[in-house]
Amino acid sequence: MGLVDGKVAIVTGSGRGIGRADALILAREGASIVVNDLQEDVAMDVVETIKKNGGKATACVGSVTVPDFAEKVVKTAVNTFGKLDIIVNNAGYTWDAVIQNLTDEMWEAMMAVHVTAPFRIIRAATPYMREAAKKEIAEGKRIMRKIINISSMSGVAGNPGQANYSAAKMAVLGLTKTVAREWGRFNVCCNAIAYGFVETRLTDEKEKGLQAEVEGKKIALGIPKGMRDMAASVIPLGKGASTEEAAGPVLFLCSYLSDYVTGQCLLVNGGSYM
Repeated sequence: MGLVDGKVAIVTGSGRGIGRADALILAREGASIVVNDLQEDVAMDVVETIKKNGGKATACVGSVTVPDFAEKVVKTAVNTFGKLDIIVNNAGYTWDAVIQNLTDEMWEAMMAVHVTAPFRIIRAATPYMREAAKKEIAEGKRIMRKIINISSMSGVAGNPGQANYSAAKMAVLGLTKTVAREWGRFNVCCNAIAYGFVETRLTDEKEKGLQAEVEGKKIALGIPKGMRDMAASVIPLGKGASTEEAAGPVLFLCSYLSDYVTGQCLLVNGGSYM
């Protein structure tokens, strides 16, 4: 029996990187997964991988920043699998500039994807988490549900060139703690994970010229090689995390092993910040 056997999970931004690893490990441990990505082929690749490994999954393609997306993804979970137990608000990207060069568009884009989108999804899940728990409690049942919001060490400690991203990733911690306080009596645990250096497209060498197209905008990906090398040098564990290593803490916070953990921000950074 898996750690999340029989659970139903939404994982946003799960076509690549940490989100993909989250979806795969949760499916391996018995959860049915709603996979989300901007690109249908990318999302379906994860769905098919899960199914080939004996798991259950479906795709919900689209941008988490679209106002009606939250209702769409929640209904996809409930209509396909009958319920909703876990939300992993993972979707996101960076759009960097020092403050004097930071535009309103860049600021608002980070708030939309990292704060507003998780808020909307949690709100849309109310009938299937908070309200469902009321009935269960009345029947003497205690069924735990989990919400994990992905933050960043940039949100915890700040980071030059990322005022917009850092502010958004700190804001989601406030959302996390408030949901934990409001919904704890309904057996919902809400926690956050602040990642440090994880090997993904977002942290690849900037010199490679990688780009992502997000809602019609081409966003440069990666960080300068010199900064990557410096970041790795100050990590006590000596390297950046693989996506699989990054997904382990998500599994813990989604499982029964964390049923008495809520309102917390777990730092997953190899010891670079203690």
